[in-house]
Amino acid sequence: MRQTLSLAFSLLFSLVSPSVSLAQEEAPDALMKRISEEIIGEIRHDKHIQAGDSAKIAALVDAKVIPHFDFRRITQMAMGANWRKANPRQQDRLTGEFKTLLVRTYSGALASYRGQQIQFLPLRAAAGDTEVTVKSRVKQAGTEPIAIEYDLARTGREWKVFDVRIGGISLVANYRSVFAEEVRNNGVDGLIALLSKKNAASVALR
Repeated sequence: MRQTLSLAFSLLFSLVSPSVSLAQEEAPDALMKRISEEIIGEIRHDKHIQAGDSAKIAALVDAKVIPHFDFRRITQMAMGANWRKANPRQQDRLTGEFKTLLVRTYSGALASYRGQQIQFLPLRAAAGDTEVTVKSRVKQAGTEPIAIEYDLARTGREWKVFDVRIGGISLVANYRSVFAEEVRNNGVDGLIALLSKKNAASVALR
């Protein structure tokens, strides 16, 4: 299960890019499908990424992923009611540390892409909706397709991802219980320290 999630999230990070001008507006499913093809093409042709070059992967994530995720909203949702216990400085620290953790965690999975096929399902949304769910399936020979759903919200004229579900498992919900337990035991500063420690350990292992 852990390997499946790692692979699925590696594909997630190949689905977004800042290449679309704000003057252009695409349906969120059309945007993600088009960009997925662009980024997968880059992965297939870059032997350094395929070999796990951390610098190359980090550059790809920084350029293509970070601008299109609403990390503050993701952090707020993962915190749940505990978000209100954090002051503005703590909220900024939490968002920064959680962003770093997510990016480093799934950057390591990016190099595991090995030709899986992504099929996007028709978007079910009404005109004027500001939040939508884009559904897709990842097909790999010899295994059942993996269902991946992306929740996006319109921010100005952009669409940004604020949650992902892999086989029904929410990225946000996956962290919520861990965050709640840490805040209950050690407070908001304890959670910040825990995330910082994990990020520091990640750096040390590289």
